[in-house]
Amino acid sequence: MDALARTLGDVAIPHPLLIDAARDAIAGGDPASARSRAEAVADALLRPVINATGVLLHTNLGRAPGTAVDAGGPTPMRYQNLEIDLAGGRRASRSDNAARLLARAAGAEGALVVNNGAAALLLVLVALAQGGSVLVSRGELVEIGGGFRIPDVMAQSGARLVEVGTTNRTRLADYEAALAAHDDVAAVLKVHQSNYRIVGFTEAAGLGQLAGLGVPVVADIGSGLLDEDTPWLAGGPPAWLADEPAARQSLERGAALVTFSGDKLLGGPQAGIIAGDKDLVARCARHPLNRALRPGGLVLRHLQEVALAYLRRDGEAIPFWRMAGTSVAALEARARALCVGDPVATMAVAGGGSMPGQEIASFGVALPAALAPRLRTGNPPVLARVRDNATICDLRTVDPHDDAVLAQAIARASH
Repeated sequence: MDALARTLGDVAIPHPLLIDAARDAIAGGDPASARSRAEAVADALLRPVINATGVLLHTNLGRAPGTAVDAGGPTPMRYQNLEIDLAGGRRASRSDNAARLLARAAGAEGALVVNNGAAALLLVLVALAQGGSVLVSRGELVEIGGGFRIPDVMAQSGARLVEVGTTNRTRLADYEAALAAHDDVAAVLKVHQSNYRIVGFTEAAGLGQLAGLGVPVVADIGSGLLDEDTPWLAGGPPAWLADEPAARQSLERGAALVTFSGDKLLGGPQAGIIAGDKDLVARCARHPLNRALRPGGLVLRHLQEVALAYLRRDGEAIPFWRMAGTSVAALEARARALCVGDPVATMAVAGGGSMPGQEIASFGVALPAALAPRLRTGNPPVLARVRDNATICDLRTVDPHDDAVLAQAIARASH
């Protein structure tokens, strides 16, 4: 790798792409092409461009340019190479950037990005199973926030729901019996119970078993954990991730496709990701509904940076994992340094319908309960928990750079 780095010189190529280019070149028996391959991949990344075409709403450049507002006022932003091949000057696909990087990070053949997790599942069902049947365990017919129910989305997709097994026990034999009874089964859907748990006398068929049924297995893992090895922080993955399904391992265990959210455990913006078999991903991409569900350039640019952080194995670059990985000792030190309220041990949660019942040890400050509405209506607003007649400000979700701001807000609310 050092020799390759010397060969590439000062070419501005993100490190994970350099590594992938080297691997591809070596696997193809052409290590001399590593530089050009890395440059080609880097050229496809989204970045600001100057639009001197005279076309104000240039589709390939993201149409209207946006503005970013910071403390100093509005700052003009350039267009971006959303749907253009800069090397060839031809129209390209917006799926060539963030989706390609996410596929690499998840160990998938291909990937597609849509506007949220529900849209990802809907598109997969429409593209793969419209007019056919889909097998789902009765224990996985979930409802998540906003009244989103698996039976309802199944009906909207045009696929027919075939319930399998019982609420607490669904065996492989149940799927086999349902498959034999229906000659139009297009897929098996395995849904992660992301916001509730069934405990006690339970049984569920694994992905490896379902993969042997001969029809595509779609795993809706919901919360968006990309890899069981995430987030590569000191001490390894935290214990509260132990039972959470991950995209990479779900594919390795037999899922043909996985669907998940971008704004949960992935740590990115609101989006939905479909990853897995390249032919099935392509079917989803070709479906007319894909255009109605596609995200905009700002979301794709954010996802691109998140995917690059995963490829660098840099959990610190992803705010969610940086907060989740902070030690309790560090949080306690910050709580005491605030010099407001009473330092107190507390328990944080992942939230967002992820990992029900799992708590994360944390630390914060306890204040009088009456301060909660004053903090909430202050400037800046501070949202806290009210528990046992006290207002708890949990520092696990507060950026350390905001500690002084938080202390000032508490002082104002107290007076």
